[in-house]
Amino acid sequence: MTLPDPTKEMVIERDLPIAMDDGLVLRADVYRPKTDLPVPVIMTSGPYGKGVMYQDHYKVMWDWLIAQHPGLLPGSSRSFLTWETVDPEIWVPWGYAVVRVDSRGACRSPGLLDIFSPRETRDCYNAIEWAGTRPWSSGKVGLKGISYYAINQWHVAQLQPPHLTAMVPWEGAADMYRDWYRHGGILSNKFMELWYPRRAHEMLESGAVLGKLILKP
Repeated sequence: MTLPDPTKEMVIERDLPIAMDDGLVLRADVYRPKTDLPVPVIMTSGPYGKGVMYQDHYKVMWDWLIAQHPGLLPGSSRSFLTWETVDPEIWVPWGYAVVRVDSRGACRSPGLLDIFSPRETRDCYNAIEWAGTRPWSSGKVGLKGISYYAINQWHVAQLQPPHLTAMVPWEGAADMYRDWYRHGGILSNKFMELWYPRRAHEMLESGAVLGKLILKP
């Protein structure tokens, strides 16, 4: 079956600037319906690379996923999938704008990468307010994502951004001691030792070496 060209169904904008309160500018990709009506927003903000293709950069995990679920995302060409975020080809036809933000110091956003820091949380707050005040936005911003994109939902929700309307934190630790480092009271730091160099730091390097990014037109 030949699927329709998804770029004809969406407005796609790359590397839109989002000014932070300290003057630094983060970069966001936006996928939204071709309509003059304002729409609600589904947003993620984190260090995994808003333009890094799931199938390429996370090939081992992708191959396993497709082997286990060959019918994944029916009707989608899977052309805009990134790690642990929603598929724009599914959500945009449902009437949502999908916004992906590279957090400070990761991929296309400049600055110092400082994971789970108060600065990153404030940046996420600013990004929510930016998304909630665009001409194409209804003013309602929802957060949806897995793991890192879930944890930072808990963090930014404490700041109560006025335009944050909903959040779906899936598989996100809410207590770093009990959920991450001390499962059942037993020290478990191997995940963090492996995760940072393989995920967060790798995305920092991808921002410096743009050839590692797979950016669709």
